[in-house]
Amino acid sequence: MRYLAIGHICQDLLPGGWMFGGAATYSSRMAHALGCHVQVLTSLRSDVDVRPALADIEVMRLASDRTTTFENVYTSAGRHQTLHAVAERLTPDRFPATLTADVVHLAPIAQEVDPGWLDRFPGGLIGVTPQGWLRQWDAQGHISSIEWAEAAEVLPRADVAVISIEDVAHDEALVQQWAMLARMLVVTRGAHGCTVHQHGTVTAVPTHSVEVVDATGAGDIFAASFLVRLRQSGDPIAAARFANCLASQSITRRGLDSIPTPAEIDQCNSV
Repeated sequence: MRYLAIGHICQDLLPGGWMFGGAATYSSRMAHALGCHVQVLTSLRSDVDVRPALADIEVMRLASDRTTTFENVYTSAGRHQTLHAVAERLTPDRFPATLTADVVHLAPIAQEVDPGWLDRFPGGLIGVTPQGWLRQWDAQGHISSIEWAEAAEVLPRADVAVISIEDVAHDEALVQQWAMLARMLVVTRGAHGCTVHQHGTVTAVPTHSVEVVDATGAGDIFAASFLVRLRQSGDPIAAARFANCLASQSITRRGLDSIPTPAEIDQCNSV
């Protein structure tokens, strides 16, 4: 299966250094672990070597003098994000017109993915994780939430949209509004698993409880697992069970070590 992720590979600043992050990074690694041939379309500085994070994954990079860079500070009041730099916008006209894929994952993290990609892959399963379309930032890079102005344009054209209930600040009315627009909307709900919204019906899919070490990337691991299994089986509920299982495995480890192992994937195959 050919899996194409479109979004910025970013640098997440840490005390004393940084690590690779971004939805395209985690989702592409998960798709590769599931046996897919994976490509990533991204933009970052030419001197950033992505091989330590994306070995055996084909990366097509748009030249930029910046790499998208986030800093996350956790306090008792929650997470405060600062965006220090943003790489080039990813538009279809800046990449080969011959690109094809079985699964296409539009994975913005900083408003960088043009919705025009929705029309480029007839026959492909198009999934979107809109978190990066729900962010704005001020001149100092301080990030805050923004209304998704293009929701009515994107949701009816994508095959699947995957969001976290945290992405919409637990606004169930907004979830219902988007579910009415979308062909399929999947809402991840942490320890409560997820809900699958399709054709006016809602199906709750539970998950099992684990000790949380680091939830970074879990939503992207869920999305990749869901899209791959949906393409394979055509069954959204089975895909949700599979993705719940792998996402719960991922949060027991930190950073890119959270990608589930072959043994964990085998275990989740039987869920």
